[in-house]
Amino acid sequence: MIQNKIVSVVTGGSGFVGSHLVDLLLEKGHHVKCLVRKTSNLRWLEGKPVEIIDCGLYDKEALKLNLKDCDYLFHVAGIVKAKDWEGYYRGNVETTKNLLEAVNEVNKSIKRMIIVSSLTACGPSLDGNPVTELTEPHPITRYGKSKYEEEKLAKTYMGSFPITIIMPHAVYGERDTEIYQFFKTYKGGLLPLIGFNQKKLNLIHVKDLVNGIYLASVSDKAIGQKYFIASEEIYDWPTIGRAISKAFGRKALTVRLPHLIVYTVALFAEFFSLFSKNAATFNLEKAKDWVQKNWTCSVEKAKNEIGFRQTVSLEEGIKRSIDWYREMKWL
Repeated sequence: MIQNKIVSVVTGGSGFVGSHLVDLLLEKGHHVKCLVRKTSNLRWLEGKPVEIIDCGLYDKEALKLNLKDCDYLFHVAGIVKAKDWEGYYRGNVETTKNLLEAVNEVNKSIKRMIIVSSLTACGPSLDGNPVTELTEPHPITRYGKSKYEEEKLAKTYMGSFPITIIMPHAVYGERDTEIYQFFKTYKGGLLPLIGFNQKKLNLIHVKDLVNGIYLASVSDKAIGQKYFIASEEIYDWPTIGRAISKAFGRKALTVRLPHLIVYTVALFAEFFSLFSKNAATFNLEKAKDWVQKNWTCSVEKAKNEIGFRQTVSLEEGIKRSIDWYREMKWL
């Protein structure tokens, strides 16, 4: 410990979810170390009493040095887009393996390692009922499969030290740059909806997600377990559109995009990415995700075992997000 403080190490602390988790840990009085890449944008950490360790997740000796005395390790970092399977595997499985091996070697007395996975590691609901932690995993994309491999790897270490796996899905809120694009499109006068069938999903505000992650980290019941942390409510896109309309104070033109058009756009984006060193932000993997009918999960286990509750309603969360984007001049 440092000055009798709880020491927490966070990977991905410079990102959207990670930076909100850092804020919460600081509120709880933790000494926070953020493991980041040398090229990471630290704008959400600037001016905060955090210790920046720019060793990345591949320097095994640096990992051991910084993990040997920590109380908690929150592994939030991950790769959401890559050009091939090797990219997803390296970014989501090899990095996790490095952390697990380091903790196993130098800090088996750690209070908890939290690994943030994804609903995509399980897959969409195939029968219309929300998936649960007991649902047989059936990931449909390389990203989802890499997160499932990450989970399987983590389970092999659960007998050595306390580990908990968290599986969120669609996360939105202040600092997000993904769902933000949907808000930006709405501001331009369009409400794009994918396909002509009703699609349902859980959508969680980042404040609720990081609170769920924290609750899991301090609960003895959560040791060796995995939890979906998502909204208690399940939404369809017209409902989300109405909440956005209320927050903006005006309506937008609803445009339904056939699945074929979604796949065509993704195919072109992926083709042009062949001439770039960067993976396409929207690709065939994303298209496959977007056309699914039900990305829904149950949070009953998290509610019953760690006391998780959704505290930010859809309307409140969307209003907070849009107000923040406006304040930041993003909208």
